Amino acid sequence: MKTFADGSKIAKAGFENEYDIINRFNNWRKDKEAQSWLEIMNYKLSEIEYVEAIKVSGFKTDVQVQVTIKLKKAIDVENLQVKLESNKTGFNQIDKRWVDKYAEMWNIPDNIVYTIKRYTGEIKPTIKKTRYPKRMLANEFTLQEQIEVIDWLKKNQALIISDVIKGRGKFAAECMLVAQKIILNSRWILKPINYCINFYGNGEVRITSGGNFRISKIGMQRKGGDSGRESAKLLQFKIDPSKLFEE
Repeated sequence: MKTFADGSKIAKAGFENEYDIINRFNNWRKDKEAQSWLEIMNYKLSEIEYVEAIKVSGFKTDVQVQVTIKLKKAIDVENLQVKLESNKTGFNQIDKRWVDKYAEMWNIPDNIVYTIKRYTGEIKPTIKKTRYPKRMLANEFTLQEQIEVIDWLKKNQALIISDVIKGRGKFAAECMLVAQKIILNSRWILKPINYCINFYGNGEVRITSGGNFRISKIGMQRKGGDSGRESAKLLQFKIDPSKLFEE
């Protein structure tokens, strides 16, 4: 994979949505932000003939940037994951699926699936006293069950983190652009996706005091919400994109 530089900058104006990012790339000859992003991706502006950015849905890549280099027949393609933030801090969902889908992806043993489904509420609690009547928290399982889940997460940490942040296939993300869309004092940071994987996923696997699972800086929890619909029982992974600015 191509090696990216990285960088951050205070922006003159806020970022409205992903199409704002796309328009900036497509107007790269005049847009200073897009020029900075392309340079971070190791392009020399003087060698670029044409840039086209398009929206991608349903994958880790949100914006695909196609760059045509002068005197070259081939087109370079950069897959960009975009995180737009309205606040200085706050968690952002990066992946959500039914437990069975994760079990298929990661070959999760049946006993771990059984525990996690009680955590999300797909299977009813197996103890009488729980904080929430329809599901169990991680610290409400037996000590043996907690150890089993934590051990499995540790053994498969690299695979899990890569899948929830980078994804797989031709639309796997190659870099992450975090853009705070605050009107005043807006800022952005662009990092290689492998840097983000190491930053968010290289750390302790534990159960929090609130009864959720945590893999380093990544939260693993029941989705919740959705007015009580079945989709509230999905398992989700979350990060705080603004943490990248602290680096």
